[in-house]
Amino acid sequence: QVRLVESGGGLVQSGGSLRLSCAASGLSFSTYVMSWYRQAPGKGRELVAIISRSGTTNYADSVKGRSTISRDNAKSMVYLQMNSLKPDDAAVYYCYAENPITRDSNWGQGTQVTVSS
Repeated sequence: QVRLVESGGGLVQSGGSLRLSCAASGLSFSTYVMSWYRQAPGKGRELVAIISRSGTTNYADSVKGRSTISRDNAKSMVYLQMNSLKPDDAAVYYCYAENPITRDSNWGQGTQVTVSS
């Protein structure tokens, strides 16, 4: 079955950096659009960054200029490099995979990011 496993979360000081990773298995990775979402306590899940099958990227305004999403199709991995972290970035970060042709979609279990001020 499809599995998305996030890693790389943790506690970081404001202004610090983290690199989140998502390992995908059980799917034809290169055919999926990959995204990172986040959900803070008491808030809805929001899109952070998205990378198309061809590598085109897009970002939420809140992280634009501070974050970079990338993918390695050979390793079935997607990454989110986050710099200049702020307390508002604290959330559970989820990896999301969607095939635009079949509409198959999958979520990871999430990884916690905590930012101390």
